[in-house]
Amino acid sequence: MKKLKTVIQYECLTSFKYIWIFYAIQYACVALITLIVAISVGSTEQVGTNCLEINSLIYVGILGVLGFHEDFKMLIQNGFTRRYIFLATFSLFAFISAIMALVDTVVGNLLHALSENYFSMYGGIYGYGNVFANWVWLFCVYLFVCSLFYLGVLVINRMGKTVSLFLGVILAGIVLLLVALFRFVLSGEVLSRLGKLALNAMGFMGDGSINLLFPVLTFLLVTVLLGLGSYAVIRRTELRG
Repeated sequence: MKKLKTVIQYECLTSFKYIWIFYAIQYACVALITLIVAISVGSTEQVGTNCLEINSLIYVGILGVLGFHEDFKMLIQNGFTRRYIFLATFSLFAFISAIMALVDTVVGNLLHALSENYFSMYGGIYGYGNVFANWVWLFCVYLFVCSLFYLGVLVINRMGKTVSLFLGVILAGIVLLLVALFRFVLSGEVLSRLGKLALNAMGFMGDGSINLLFPVLTFLLVTVLLGLGSYAVIRRTELRG
């Protein structure tokens, strides 16, 4: 357990500082754009931006990809087991997701309070009535994105680029087949039921109410499945040069 604690601390502490670099760059860009527009037109009324959390989604997606290569090589060479590496990586994902979700929740609600023209991802979907639910929802979304990209890079490493590209083509074909299936084969009643199921999973109930627990459970369930897949792959992952 001491080794596990050590590797978790290492992962979290080495990645912590990059969060603030990311936010510094993001808000510096927003401030620069605002300044340029203000100088050009003489006011900031034409300045508009929404859903800054999309930038965070890109960041955590990159984190999911980079959460494998160098750290895996270094840790496996220093005697850490694959199970410890997996647990440390997902601890890092949870740690980063929790912090970024907190920052984005506070900033999103603050910007909306200052200007009703600004809408965050969560606020645009569910409204601004529950700040805690906002943070939990963002945390689950960020953790899901990390897990998805992490599994993807593990599969690519395990299968090789050629096989992974072939599998990607097959997956794209399956997606197109499903689109055709939904468009031309399934009846309107079946599509309606599937649509209602998807809306329920995202918290939108048939009576017009919103259940904020359902989307959290949905993202957590998918994340657990992705995590199980990642663990199954990393157990068989070899160190590559």
